[in-house]
Amino acid sequence: MPHHILVVDDETDVESLISQRFRREIRQGAYTFSFASNGVEALEHINQSAGASLVDLVLTDINMPEMDGLTLISNLKQLKHPPKTIVVSAYSDINNIRTAMNRGAFDFVTKPINFQDLSITLARALRAVDEENKSKARLARSQSQLVQSEKMSALGGMVAGVAHEINNPINFIYGNLKPARSYVQDLSELIALYQEKYPTPDQEIQDLLEEINLPFLQEDLNKLFDSLDIGAARIRDLVLSLRNFSRLDEAEKKQVDIHEGIDSTLLILGNRLKATPERPPIQIERAYGLLPKVECYPSQLNQVIMNLLANAIDAFEEFDRARPFKEVEAAPNVITISTERVEETSIKIEIVDNGPGIPSEVQARLFDPFFTTKAVGKGTGLGLSISHEIIVQKHGGHLSCLSEVGQGARFVVEIPI
Repeated sequence: MPHHILVVDDETDVESLISQRFRREIRQGAYTFSFASNGVEALEHINQSAGASLVDLVLTDINMPEMDGLTLISNLKQLKHPPKTIVVSAYSDINNIRTAMNRGAFDFVTKPINFQDLSITLARALRAVDEENKSKARLARSQSQLVQSEKMSALGGMVAGVAHEINNPINFIYGNLKPARSYVQDLSELIALYQEKYPTPDQEIQDLLEEINLPFLQEDLNKLFDSLDIGAARIRDLVLSLRNFSRLDEAEKKQVDIHEGIDSTLLILGNRLKATPERPPIQIERAYGLLPKVECYPSQLNQVIMNLLANAIDAFEEFDRARPFKEVEAAPNVITISTERVEETSIKIEIVDNGPGIPSEVQARLFDPFFTTKAVGKGTGLGLSISHEIIVQKHGGHLSCLSEVGQGARFVVEIPI
């Protein structure tokens, strides 16, 4: 992207001189120039361009009508993103040059302008602009990653806390189901023995037996305990999945079952996979290969899987809003998760959806920090960027995307065993 330089000078021939002297840089796309005749016009231009191409550098004369260069520099320092400034003045006007430097000017060139000197000064100033922009981007990225990490840590803490709170009562219930079933069975045997020894009870007992329908009650009690067993086991599995997903006690690398992490993440996302008024449920197809345990950061790898699956669900939801329900029902949304071992050194996880696909220009920026195609307030542009960092930097692996518009998307994660 070319650097945008604003030249502020009331001399009429400055524009043609600059355009001529820097025609090669302009033609090569290194620089774009804008021109203003005084400080007032310069500020108006900067305010108008704030939403489009930001001004990187202001090259300003000092002595101008309406608003001189010194006042312009003072006003520029009040902006949210002040551009760097280079002042132009006669060497005899050294006091004004000194004042300009004290007010924050980056450098100066003297009149009459030596264009070789100006070219060197512009290049030096723009290198400083680039370094500052990179530093700001790194800082913003680090801050956002810290925020994201804190959010994931808070989510993990909440999930672990909920899992712990559920775990105690469900263990109490689950642990008592077996003796409760045994006690009921003993009572049933006692009733059967009474019926054998005293086949003709008095009328009051006969009336109660008919009222409670004893044979049905005894048969249904067994079914009731079967249901309680299934429900309690399901809750125990859910608690285990929540704990596996959070893995707060596993900040260091350790060997884990990758499939267990994927299944836990799917369980967390279960509510988003269910049917909505716009679409039937999203189908999950698993094609798990035979994998060894993999040494990794479990909670971070779960975060990557969560991001990739959540993005696929988001894409389905956005796509399905514009399609009739019957059309979606005829070609249901499917996410396929497959795993395999790659030779002896690594494993591969593929998450494939049959959604709308990703345009090539978007694919080129998918892993850039803060890049998002979602509406304002619905995406930070950090999910895939952080996922890429986790896989590439933390695990020494690869994260890639293959997609064509209308053909769905395929995300491939490879990490060393």
